[in-house]
Amino acid sequence: MHKYVIRSLFTVAMTLPLAISLSLPQVASAADTEEYRWNLKDLYASDLEFDKDVAKLQTQIKEISGCSGHLGDSLARFKTCMDLNADMLKRYARIASYASQTHDQDTGATAGLDLNQRSDILGSQLEEATSFARPEILKMGEKKVKAYLAKDKTLSIYAHGLEDILRSASHTLDKKGEELIATFGMATNTASAVYSTLSNSDMPWPKVKLSDGQEVVIDQSAYTKYRSSSNRQDRKLIFDAFWGKWKEFERSYGVTFYEMLKKDAVYAKVRNYPDSLTQALDGNKLPRAVYDTLIEQTQANLPTLHRYFSLRAKMLGIKDMGYHDMYPALVSSNLKFSIAEGNQLMLASVKPLGEDYVKAMTKATTERWIDVYPRPKKRSGAYMNGAAYDVHPYLLMNFNDDYESVSTLAHEWGHAMHSYLSNKTQAFVTADYPTFTAEIASTTNEVFLLDHMLKIAKSDDERLLYLGSALENLRGTFFRQAMFADFERTVHAKVDKGESVTGEALTKIYGDILKRYHGDKDGVMKIDDLYATEWAFIPHFYNRFYVFQYATSIAAGSMFADEILKGKPGAKDKYLHILKAGGSAYPYELVKSAGVDMATAAPYQAVFVRMNKIMDEIEAIQKKRQ
Repeated sequence: MHKYVIRSLFTVAMTLPLAISLSLPQVASAADTEEYRWNLKDLYASDLEFDKDVAKLQTQIKEISGCSGHLGDSLARFKTCMDLNADMLKRYARIASYASQTHDQDTGATAGLDLNQRSDILGSQLEEATSFARPEILKMGEKKVKAYLAKDKTLSIYAHGLEDILRSASHTLDKKGEELIATFGMATNTASAVYSTLSNSDMPWPKVKLSDGQEVVIDQSAYTKYRSSSNRQDRKLIFDAFWGKWKEFERSYGVTFYEMLKKDAVYAKVRNYPDSLTQALDGNKLPRAVYDTLIEQTQANLPTLHRYFSLRAKMLGIKDMGYHDMYPALVSSNLKFSIAEGNQLMLASVKPLGEDYVKAMTKATTERWIDVYPRPKKRSGAYMNGAAYDVHPYLLMNFNDDYESVSTLAHEWGHAMHSYLSNKTQAFVTADYPTFTAEIASTTNEVFLLDHMLKIAKSDDERLLYLGSALENLRGTFFRQAMFADFERTVHAKVDKGESVTGEALTKIYGDILKRYHGDKDGVMKIDDLYATEWAFIPHFYNRFYVFQYATSIAAGSMFADEILKGKPGAKDKYLHILKAGGSAYPYELVKSAGVDMATAAPYQAVFVRMNKIMDEIEAIQKKRQ
């Protein structure tokens, strides 16, 4: 995933670091080797240097108070305040990156937790200190703002951000109202903080005895590892134990999630939006049609997903497919990939993007931008943080020497190169980009990787491994995220209308959607009611209406990659333009200008065509063996 700071003018917020893949923590010598650990000294040489930057930002927070009430006094005053704000946001992005990544490399260390909490407090203070700006810019009016832009061309870097503020006039409060909302910022992250602490640190995970006699504590990482076991009884045991534990905490997670849903509903109401979905989409000027078309197209094409489940059952030799049969590899493989081999494969796969892209990525992989291996108390999952504009992107991995890890590596480096190109091309205030385009960069690189692996595969078994991985990626990144989006739209709508939801009610809503998507009534796959507590496990839900963009991105990324691989004239340049544009244009319009309209059925249909084509190839290989 892409973890970033939202650099909207006079706005600061950190996204929740969400897991793309979870890996088993292990004590490995490589995990403690310096070359496989990221170098946070590129951010700050020491905590002392961090403290100096914090002190500098605190001074700037006091300084910018002098802009309050005087932002439009003169062109010179306006420019001074805009430049100060940009420098503050850039400084905070670096501070927040250092704090969060210090914590993520060892979530059990008090020092990292302290840095993270200090950073959160500082972010709230910064947002409160700059809350006057949006109302004052609106008071200045479009005519005066454009006159300033015309007189001083150095202000052009702020043009898009100012346009965004001006179009939000009906959703911006007066100075007092904006100050009040900013003040409450420190008290509105409780739900996600409780979720993160309970799920990552305090959950009393169950212990089970596997068929080989091994006793395993089934925490999140172990669940991810052992759910793909070749022993079906072990898989069922793992699922029952893991989801049974979440069921025990259904009431608590229900209260936590409901608090977040209520917060979103209140903010939508305060800012004069009809509902929380409209507000979330309007942040990046995304048409509602994008969200609704995604879900409509997905629901209409569930037979494609069900075909995959039937194929999976056949390849695994299972007649009564269950939810616990979702994760075993379609083809058993002992293939192992070191991180060095993973880098080589990834670099070879992105050659269609040109020599400059490959050269930059090659250099980046040698400079300790990445924390590679699992360790006890290291944050699970994988993400890229490109917020430190004057430094470089950072990647967190939990590399397990398998093909899934190589695919995740390509995904995260896709994000990193997006940030690298954007930061290199854009000014700070337009360098950051929204999730809507962020995930296009990562999923496109996954398509390139698959294409390369199929070309170098030495046997049908190896081809089946890569094709099966691609199918599972389409299921997980498109259909599963669309299912999450369906659930989010449903539960947010209830709370927006003033209805209450309990943990039990959330399980019922999620269970109904889960069963429909997996063909429970049609006999495609049996979903045990216990497993419907999965909603409580999904961290994405604490970042409202976020996950649908994985699905839209894989649709867009698939189309871009296909055109580039076919050598379509101009395709590579149009794609790289999206990466270099960063946040200088609205994402829907940026992607549409490159030839893909995400408010229409076409890109989603392309996903279904691609998925069916992969299944055709698998079935052709199987037919040869009969």
